Amino acid sequence: MSVLVFAESTGGALKKAAFEAVTYGYKTAQVLGTDCVALTLGEVENPGQLGTYGASKVLTASDLTLNDFDGQVYTDVIGQVAEQIGATVVILMHSSTGKSLVGRLSARLNAGSAPGVNTLPTNDGAFRVKKNVFSGKAIAQVEISSPVKVLSVMGNSFQPETVGAEVSAEGVSVNVPARKVTVKEVNRVKGTVPLPEAELVVSAGRGMKGPENWAIIEEMAEILGAATACSRPVADTHWRPHHEHVGQTGVAIRPNLYFAIGISGAIQHLAGVNNSKVIVVINKDPEAPFFKAADYGICADLFDVVPKLNQALKDFYSNN
Repeated sequence: MSVLVFAESTGGALKKAAFEAVTYGYKTAQVLGTDCVALTLGEVENPGQLGTYGASKVLTASDLTLNDFDGQVYTDVIGQVAEQIGATVVILMHSSTGKSLVGRLSARLNAGSAPGVNTLPTNDGAFRVKKNVFSGKAIAQVEISSPVKVLSVMGNSFQPETVGAEVSAEGVSVNVPARKVTVKEVNRVKGTVPLPEAELVVSAGRGMKGPENWAIIEEMAEILGAATACSRPVADTHWRPHHEHVGQTGVAIRPNLYFAIGISGAIQHLAGVNNSKVIVVINKDPEAPFFKAADYGICADLFDVVPKLNQALKDFYSNN
């Protein structure tokens, strides 16, 4: 009996999500009185560092065909490893990769599943976890009674914690099935923090009046070391690239700090960002729905506020 954690990587580098998943796996293993085993697929640099976050063992399936994601292939390989080590809990991150695997793995392992959990499981005679439902308006408690459980963990629910030391990674023998999908080309956004992993996000909407005014948003993001984002109308009108679109129909995020600038706060947008730990809204419309969800709100013209805020941030960082 053990907890198996799939640690995601991109371009051979482990993602922050991998460290979050292993931290969650380590804490879950403690609750259940077992050990945490991490698994990497494809070529990965220094997989042994996962031991720092609580993995007692790190397994690697370094077949080159696993460098590019394929849901069917990854499901088969992770399923093989879970069966080999007798894993009773398989943990993924609730990323685009994890979302595509959680259902497939559940079927592969004849397991019950709970996608998008944000709490550790109970160990009081029943295995229960909690997750947000109805766009974050309610919390569901899910009980899984099957011998094997598959969980995907919401990003930013558990911060990576260093609890151990690096371990020696061990190769694992698996049969890699033939791909049914051929990857021709992969285009990744470079030089920015991926939105699902960002702890600070500066987002703006139609209140910016046009793409030519976005410099003040980019300046704020640069000062804070934050990622930039936008509302759906902004992406649809091509003011900003679609990968920056956050909301129910875009990327769902859970940053520690979310700036919503010139965004009214339609329910579809709120559904994708309302799990942010702190929300700051800047909008000149006092009736903007976003103010009801905000932790802090500034009711003023963003073109007056944001430049002054940027200068204040510069002064703060230069003096500290």
